[in-house]
Formats: sequence, structure tokens, C-alpha cells
Amino acid sequence: MHRVAEHLYSIVITLWVGALWAIGYLAAPTLFHVLDDRVLAGKVAGQLFTYVAWLGMAAAAYLLVFVALRKDSGAFKSSVFWLVFLMLALTVAGYFGIQPILTQLKADSFPREVMESALRDRFAAWHGVSSIVYLIQSLLGLMLVALQGRGLR
Repeated sequence: MHRVAEHLYSIVITLWVGALWAIGYLAAPTLFHVLDDRVLAGKVAGQLFTYVAWLGMAAAAYLLVFVALRKDSGAFKSSVFWLVFLMLALTVAGYFGIQPILTQLKADSFPREVMESALRDRFAAWHGVSSIVYLIQSLLGLMLVALQGRGLR
């Protein structure tokens, strides 16, 4: 049973970090490049980011429990534990903190598109914050991939 949990640990890391990179740096930019309708591209990208956020929260829950059970009281000394915890915190901040602000700015600009409204600068600033949070999370994910063996020891 321990081997199954260890394999699942590696698979979960791969799925989470792979999804972060695939959606954030391949799928979303491709949508904006290929689709002529930027609003549609934004809606599809937003939905993909939502899926990645929920995947991340589920993955973090498994990984934190795995490391905590594996290392007992030493979990708080584990770099893997803290990387996962920071990634989870950024996911929660992005999904429950920043995304609702972006959604509200879009709603407040209606019937215009937010980028054609007086709220354009605020939206751009918050979108920039969101992008920086996502980039940091993605880089932490790379560190997690590189250090994942430490969570098994």
C-alpha cells in the first residue's frame, strides 16, 4: 500500500505542475493568439484556470497529508511540505481573492467590455497581480518537481 501512495504522490505532483505550465503558458496564450474574439478567449482561459485551481487545491490536500503522515513531526521541517503549502496559499489567494475582483470589475463595466471601460487600468493592474502570483506558483512548482524525492525520505 505504501508503494501505491508513493506513486500517487509523484503522479499528483506531475498533474498539478504540468497543468500549471500547460494551461498558463501554452493553452491560454494560444487561445488569445488563435481566436479573433478576445472576450471568448478570456472566458475559455478563465475556465481552464478555474480547473487548474481546483486541481491544485485537491493535489495540495493529498500532498500535505502524504508528507505529514510520512514524516510525522518532521513535516514542518520538510522543504516539500512548505513548497506545497506556499503553492496552495497562492492558489487560494488567486482563486478566492484576485479572481473575484477581476470578475467584479468585468461586471461593473457592463454593458461595455472591461478593456473598453473606465475600469481598464484597474483590471489591467489586478490582472498583472494575478499573472505574477501564477508565475511564482509555477516556479515553486518547478522546485517541487526537482525536490519531490525529499518528500519520500
